[in-house]
Amino acid sequence: MKTAEIRELTSKEIQERIDAERSTLVRMKLNHVVSPLDNPLKITYIRKEIARLMTILRQKSLTNQ
Repeated sequence: MKTAEIRELTSKEIQERIDAERSTLVRMKLNHVVSPLDNPLKITYIRKEIARLMTILRQKSLTNQ
């Protein structure tokens, strides 16, 4: 998801997206331990996506104050 698309979401939608991505990350890490993933860089991509979502959520909360 691109940054511009994330900025259009509401804070609640972003928080829900963060929760979903975190659960996906945990599941992928567990699966990777059991049997290697085809593309282990997906774990890195999801971590960066979570960071991107959290950054934009923080920016929104600061502008609302």
